[in-house]
Amino acid sequence: MTDRREFFSREAESFACAFRGIAALLKSEVHARIHLVATLAVIALGWWFAITPGEWIAVVLAIGLVWVAEALNTAIEYVADLAHPDEHPEVKKLKDLAAAAVLFASIAALVVGLLVFWPRLCATCV
Repeated sequence: MTDRREFFSREAESFACAFRGIAALLKSEVHARIHLVATLAVIALGWWFAITPGEWIAVVLAIGLVWVAEALNTAIEYVADLAHPDEHPEVKKLKDLAAAAVLFASIAALVVGLLVFWPRLCATCV
């Protein structure tokens, strides 16, 4: 019984750490707040247009990809700043590569969004 309690206690703490990370991401990164608004807008559009389960899968995976990229980009930037607080060309390159990952994820999400929503949006304009 004690092992089970310890397991759930450790798991609860892991979730608490993750939620603190989400809060820190939203508090410190303006792009994360933009992603949050975009996420809520896409979820509302998906609900409004009653997209199919397969489309929901694509949309949720695209949203998740962007959030993972943004969180990793932020973590990489913090670690790079801790390791080398002064400007350094290699640190800049590292940060640029991490930012590129967010851009790639965002472009992929945009393509998914266009494939899912564009036909519906065009149909409402006719």
